[in-house]
Amino acid sequence: MTEFKPGLEGVVAFETEIAEPDREGGSLRYRGVDIEELVGHYRFEQVWGLLVDESFEPGLPAVEPYEGGGLTGNTPADLQSVTARLGGEWGLQKLIDITDDEAREDLRRVSAQFISIAAQSARIADGNDDRIAPQVVAQGGTTAERFLLEWRGEADPKHVQAIDTYWICTCEHGLNASTFVARIIGLDRR
Repeated sequence: MTEFKPGLEGVVAFETEIAEPDREGGSLRYRGVDIEELVGHYRFEQVWGLLVDESFEPGLPAVEPYEGGGLTGNTPADLQSVTARLGGEWGLQKLIDITDDEAREDLRRVSAQFISIAAQSARIADGNDDRIAPQVVAQGGTTAERFLLEWRGEADPKHVQAIDTYWICTCEHGLNASTFVARIIGLDRR
């Protein structure tokens, strides 16, 4: 008879070089860099680059103009509907059918666009039916600043710093339930 082990105890579901929590719970590292060395020293878009490209540069690009329309103010639903539209409009293909470089480029475009869509949706949820002009949004020097400009039409530096810090601290959550499920059903391309 074999010994019963509850859940996934003792089972290695995947290995990653991206994030490494300290076993004692005292620290978190992204690609070997302690999170405390990242927050306040690098911007979210640079940390995004570290996670995706193993380099702070070029990082997450600024969003390209997109007139998706039809947003409701329900951000999760809006992101889902835009995902379906972008797949067709941008000709996104299945990961199994494209190179790693193509997948990273798609990820750059989609990630930047989703931050913009989330800001637009939040603006609608706040009762605003107007959209902030793209040239105003483009004046933001960081992703967090552009997000706030697109959402609220202004970007208080303290709010920019708070969002940037939050995004850095939570940008890798590979063992989050939904991400874990995606990993389990996704194709290992190696």
